[in-house]
Amino acid sequence: MSGVITRRVFCLGTASAGLLLSLPARAAPAHGIAMHGEPALPAGFEHLPYADPAAPKGGTFALGFPGSFDSLNPFIVKGNAPRGLSDVLYGYNVWDTLLYRSADEAFSLYGLLAEGVEMPPDRSWVEFTLNAAAKFADGQPVTVDDVLFTVDLLKTKGRPVYKRRFDKVVSVDRVGERTLRFSFADGADRELPLLIGGYTPILPRHAVNPDTFDQSSMKPMLGSGPYQVASVDEGRQVVLKRNPDYWARELPVKRGCDNFDEIRIEYFKDGTAFFEAFKSGAFDVYIDTDPGHWAKAYDFPAAKDGRVVLEKIANGSPKGMTGFVFNTRRDLFKDARVREALTLLFDFEAVNRTLYYGAYARSGSYFQGSSLSALGVPASEAEKALLAPFEDQLRPDVMAGTYAPPVSDGSGRDRKALRSALDLLGKAGWKLDGRRLVDAGGRQFAFEFMAKVADEERLALAYQATLKLVGIDMSVRLVDSTQYYDRQKAFDFDMLQMLWTATLSPGNEQVNRWSQKAAVTEGTFNYAGASSPAIDAMIDAMLSATERPAFETAVRALDRLLISGLYCIPLYHLPEDLVARWTRIHRPDTTALTGIQPSAWWADAKS
Repeated sequence: MSGVITRRVFCLGTASAGLLLSLPARAAPAHGIAMHGEPALPAGFEHLPYADPAAPKGGTFALGFPGSFDSLNPFIVKGNAPRGLSDVLYGYNVWDTLLYRSADEAFSLYGLLAEGVEMPPDRSWVEFTLNAAAKFADGQPVTVDDVLFTVDLLKTKGRPVYKRRFDKVVSVDRVGERTLRFSFADGADRELPLLIGGYTPILPRHAVNPDTFDQSSMKPMLGSGPYQVASVDEGRQVVLKRNPDYWARELPVKRGCDNFDEIRIEYFKDGTAFFEAFKSGAFDVYIDTDPGHWAKAYDFPAAKDGRVVLEKIANGSPKGMTGFVFNTRRDLFKDARVREALTLLFDFEAVNRTLYYGAYARSGSYFQGSSLSALGVPASEAEKALLAPFEDQLRPDVMAGTYAPPVSDGSGRDRKALRSALDLLGKAGWKLDGRRLVDAGGRQFAFEFMAKVADEERLALAYQATLKLVGIDMSVRLVDSTQYYDRQKAFDFDMLQMLWTATLSPGNEQVNRWSQKAAVTEGTFNYAGASSPAIDAMIDAMLSATERPAFETAVRALDRLLISGLYCIPLYHLPEDLVARWTRIHRPDTTALTGIQPSAWWADAKS
C-alpha cells in the first residue's frame, strides 16, 4: 500500500491540531448518538435492556451454517469468510468498533472503543475520544494511529462499501492524544457519523500487513474484541476463545454479554447434513426460515423430550423483501413488461399451500410491516413533491396505495394469470411457437436460476413447472457456496433468490443495494442492476433528512420506486422468527426490539 492517504491524514492532523485545541471549551463529549433525536439510554446506564448482567460465564456455544469458507478476512472482496467473526446477528466477536449499536432502538450507538462522541447539529464533522483502557488482544493499546491506519487501509483495499463511506470524508484530524475528528464536505449524509462509529472495525497497525491485506488468507487477524481465533479447519470449522483479559468486559454495552468461553463455528456443505447435525447436538441454534420444515421436521427425540425448545420470537424490524431477483443487466430482463409477466407466473398461493403449510404471508414492500412501507398507503403530498420529477417511473396503483402482489387461484396453472402474462410477453416481442416461447428470430425464452441450497432449488423447481406452461425454459442449477458467492459478487447470474433485510433506520446500505454506482461495481449488493437517478435522489433525501417525518417520507418514496421497478418477484415473509434451541443454551427474558441477540445468551455450567 502506498500510504499516501495516511500521510495526507497525518499532515492534516498536524496542521490543524493547534487550531482545534485553541477553540473555546465545549460541553463534554456525549456517551452516545442516535440517527434521529437522542439515545434512549442515559449516561451512566448499567447495561443494555436485553442483557442480563448476572448471566454466568463459561461453556461453549456452537453455531452451524451451510456452505464453506476460504478466508478469515471479512473486510475484503476476495474469498468468503465464516459467519460469527464480525456479524450483525452473532456478534462482532473479534474486532471492536468505536461505538456499539443497541439492538433495542431504531439506530442508536453507545461508547465502546470511543468513550465519548461529539458532533454539531449539521453533522459536518464527528469527534471520537478513545477509551484509555482500550487495547488489542496482545495488550497493545488502541490508538489514534490505529484508527487512521484502518481508515486508509479499508478505503484503499477493503470492500467497496468502505471506499464509498470514506470517500465522503474530507479529512481525519488528530485533535489530541486520544481524540480524532472526521470532517465531511457537508452534512448531507447524516448517517455517516454513525456508520463510521458503529461499523468500522479498528485494526492494529502493528499487526496487519497492508501489502497483503486484500489477499484471501486463512491467517487469523488480531483484534480488540472479546474473542480471538484459536483454531481453524479450512472450510469446516473455526473456534473462537474468549479473551479473559478483554478490556471492555465491564462497559455498559458489554455487561451481561460475551458469556461463552468458546464459540465453535461449524460449516456443513450438504443441506441435509446441516439439519441432521443440529438434531444430533453438533450445534446449538437453528433459525428456521421454512414453515413447512418447522411444521414437520422436529419430531426427533431431543425435541420431543424437551432438550430442544421451539420458539416463535417477535421481531420489531420491518420484514424486508425476499424475492427472485432479476439481473436487469441481462437483455432478457430489461423490459419491465417481461418482469411483470414473470411475476404474474409465480403462483404464491399454490407454493404456500403445498410447500409451506400456508404459514407465509406474501411480501410486497421492501419495508414490510412498518411505517416506512408504501403498501396500502396513498402517497402523501410530501412524497409526491419528492417524486414529481420522476413521475414516469411510478405505477399509478403504487402511488395510489392500491397496489398488491398478484393473487392466483392456487392451482399452479391459473388460466387468467397465464393469459395476462402471455399478453404482456407478446407486447414485449415474444410469442408462442408450439410449446416454445420465442422472439422474432425464433430464439426461445430461456434463462438459468442459480440456487445455493436445496430449499431454494425446491421453490425454483415449482416455479419452473409454471413457466413451462407458457413455453419458457428456466433451468435450475444448484451450485456450491464458493461458486455461488463468486458468481453473485461478479453479477454472473440470470436469477437467484435474495433477501433484502430491513431495519427501522435504513441508510447507506441502500446505496450499496440500489445506486447507479453500485450497479457497475462488483462486490456490491446491487444484484438487480437497478440504475435510476430517481432511486439515487430518494436515497439522498433519506440520508439528508434531519427529522423523522422527512426521513419516513423519503423511505416510502424509495419503496414506491422499488416496487414500481419490478426488480424482483416478491415472495414471502414470516410474522415471527422461528428459532430452535438446545436448552443447554439460555437467553434473557427480555427480547430486543430487533429480535434475538445471541451475544447476550449463556450456557449451562456443565456444557
